[in-house]
Amino acid sequence: MRFVIIGGGRVGSRTARVLIEEGHDVTVVELDEDRQERCRAAGFEVVAGDGSHEDVLLEAGVDEADALGALTSNLNVNFAACMIGKHYGCRTVMRIDEEYREEIYQKYAGEVDEIVYPERLGAVVAKNALLGGSIRAIADIAQNLQVVLLTVTDASPMRGYTLSEVALPEKAHLLAFGKKDEPMGVPLPDDSLELGDRVAVLADFSVLGEVRQLLVGDEVAAVPGGG
Repeated sequence: MRFVIIGGGRVGSRTARVLIEEGHDVTVVELDEDRQERCRAAGFEVVAGDGSHEDVLLEAGVDEADALGALTSNLNVNFAACMIGKHYGCRTVMRIDEEYREEIYQKYAGEVDEIVYPERLGAVVAKNALLGGSIRAIADIAQNLQVVLLTVTDASPMRGYTLSEVALPEKAHLLAFGKKDEPMGVPLPDDSLELGDRVAVLADFSVLGEVRQLLVGDEVAAVPGGG
């Protein structure tokens, strides 16, 4: 998938990194020159400019993006970027800092697909909001390891199979399993995978795509760009 991230600070750069490491195409838009250089040094594609301006976002490829994450500390820039992204059919994710009052949150919440509070939730949740679909990152364990929560869909190749029949890649391990609408617990070999069931997996970034394809199927790749 293709993403445009507005803001190359701590939250934006961290979100860009985890998306890139999972094989996605990411462009970071940043106004500050020092942050631009840090992002380029980290290997990110960077467009210099104000993320609230349409011409800058078009240079970043907003018209071809699946989702836009407005993750700066400036609420007005974030909202303007999301409205431009929405115009071009992107899924829109907007950062709001915790200091804003509830009425501010309510004012903006209905206009974007999802709002994130980075102080509380971090880049993993920002990434989840951008991706949507049936795979959710729970936590980054190390630079190359992540715990993900996957939901079985109609497209899952393993639907109807037992956990003992699921052959995960070498760098992935099953941590927990839960039937639809039931608490998660210790995975048992005879547990069967059905629509809506959830599986928690510890996996290296290099095999996340294989794990996703095995347990979720093609549904993830087909997440719509519009909200």
